[in-house]
Amino acid sequence: MAGSKTLLLLLCAAAAAAMLSPASAADDLTKFKVYFHDVLAGKSPTAIRIAQAASTNSSSTFFGAVVAIDDPLTTGPAVTGSAKSKDEVGRAQGSYTFADQATFGLLMNMNFVFTAGDYKGSSLTIYGRNEVLSAVREMSIIGGTGKFRMARGYVEASTVDSGAKSGETVVEYTIHVKAAAA
Repeated sequence: MAGSKTLLLLLCAAAAAAMLSPASAADDLTKFKVYFHDVLAGKSPTAIRIAQAASTNSSSTFFGAVVAIDDPLTTGPAVTGSAKSKDEVGRAQGSYTFADQATFGLLMNMNFVFTAGDYKGSSLTIYGRNEVLSAVREMSIIGGTGKFRMARGYVEASTVDSGAKSGETVVEYTIHVKAAAA
């Protein structure tokens, strides 16, 4: 009798461990890339400062500035100059706030709204810290619509072009997302 109780306990522990395995969670994730184009200059900027603190201009990190965005999302990293690109699959719409006094740390609050391609009519809601001088930054996916209804996951952001010459910052976003089962 004691042997069968021990065997049952071991089987339950193995089943629980299998359900919590990170490998099984990763298998259910959809992974794809888009390129975010933050155009700060020119005739038609896609990122505009809408608010700032009295001390923002004297801050080395622009602490307190709030920027509204409606940035193109494309399938490739080529600079668009805010013009509609044949590679455009959506828009990043929302805002970011310069929220760190020591480094360029942004609070990102945005939706990736897909207007073309496999995810047309769907969106992802992304929220989190973006320390722009780091090679790779991770932010949370906290929701979505359409094919991404009730989505959870994360994005990894990597700067492709800082925009120092063109006025257009290009960031590669690798999206790892799991939507609720229909």
